[in-house]
Amino acid sequence: MKNEIISIKPESIAEELGIEIGDFLISINDKEVKDIIDYKFLICDEYVDVEIQKKDGELWELEIEKEYDEDLGVEFKDPIMDRPMSCHNKCIFCFIDQLPKGMRETLYFKDDDSRLAFLQGNFVTLTNMSEDDIDRIIKYKISPINISVHTTNPELRIKMTNNRFAGNVYKRMKKMAQFGIKMNCQVVLCPGINDGYELRKTIEDLFILYPSIINLAVVPVGTTKFRDGLYPLKLYNKDSASKQISMVEKIQKKYIKEVGVPFVRLSDEFYVLAERDVPDKEFYGQFEQLEDGIGMIRIFRDYIDSSLDKIREPLSGSFTMVTGVSAYKEILSAANRIKFINDKIDIKVEKIVNNFFGKNITVAGLLTATDIIDQLKNKKIGKYVIIPDNMLRRGYELSHDNNKVFLDDMTVEDLSRALNREILICNFTGEDLVDIVIEHCEEE
Repeated sequence: MKNEIISIKPESIAEELGIEIGDFLISINDKEVKDIIDYKFLICDEYVDVEIQKKDGELWELEIEKEYDEDLGVEFKDPIMDRPMSCHNKCIFCFIDQLPKGMRETLYFKDDDSRLAFLQGNFVTLTNMSEDDIDRIIKYKISPINISVHTTNPELRIKMTNNRFAGNVYKRMKKMAQFGIKMNCQVVLCPGINDGYELRKTIEDLFILYPSIINLAVVPVGTTKFRDGLYPLKLYNKDSASKQISMVEKIQKKYIKEVGVPFVRLSDEFYVLAERDVPDKEFYGQFEQLEDGIGMIRIFRDYIDSSLDKIREPLSGSFTMVTGVSAYKEILSAANRIKFINDKIDIKVEKIVNNFFGKNITVAGLLTATDIIDQLKNKKIGKYVIIPDNMLRRGYELSHDNNKVFLDDMTVEDLSRALNREILICNFTGEDLVDIVIEHCEEE
């Protein structure tokens, strides 16, 4: 297998040996390199034999002496050098099954690849892996790995995933824990299916493997308007979300007393639905579960509050911030705090309803450029439009030219042209929001 090299780190081993962009890595120690995990494992030795194919086809055999964990200093065109492993589940809540037709092909690919769990933070179910795959995780110490558990009840997990092999997840997790593999876990919570007693049992089962299981994230199921013929699912409302919070709070308090951390945390969406404030900063530790929407509101507030002094200078500017229904009140509050400090900075906040996927989808990360354009084109908007970068998240697509594409296949450039405004991309946590505003303000 050929692995094309697209970047050489300055003053690296690769540069010293004359390896160039466009060359191919063929093997290390006579072993094929299937992916970045193979590469990182095989390159660790102090003495390695590396086979490189030059752009003109010439083969180089390189004997390299180096530090044990020293890298060659190369970057590959595709870190998953063969095709990512696909998912054979038919989960009752699968978001991909709820996508409309006509979107880009890669969005319909269901990955269930432990390499992506390690490289990008994707979650895997372990159901599509052989025992050899589990042993490879252990051998190569692919850790931490992110696992979609949903339930530790074998029969219920088989039902939820529609996979008859799905019931052994807990057994496999115990095996990995025995060999020191760290795991982050996730539950997609479906009303009346895996919540209540089932959720409590799942939490308790997983906590037995703490600290090998580092934490557990619980997120509510989301449904689009494209669910014809799929499993009938209910959604959480104010009352049902509040009940889940109250139940989990009792478990969290118990674990905080035992180990100093809550272990299980609910996503911000539960608190928004229940109209309850999110926990304080200490509850979230190092905010390791932000990608699951856990602690985003709290960290956003903290970033804004700690940055407000920067805008006391004589600055002025005009901005429109775009967000979804769930985060609207929080983003509006932040904009108002900025304007309170400096009333010459005009920040409007536009709540975009998700017509593309359906109004049940309320998070900003699943908004499309189509909806943003349709709902802003006839409004008076600021000189700059600010969007969070998680609108552009790209799933398993690893190539370097896909990071500014919305889910509807429109680009940031398309949005800019349609609105006739410069688009500013902000970290979804808000870490750089105030700095972006300051950078694009004018001095009075």
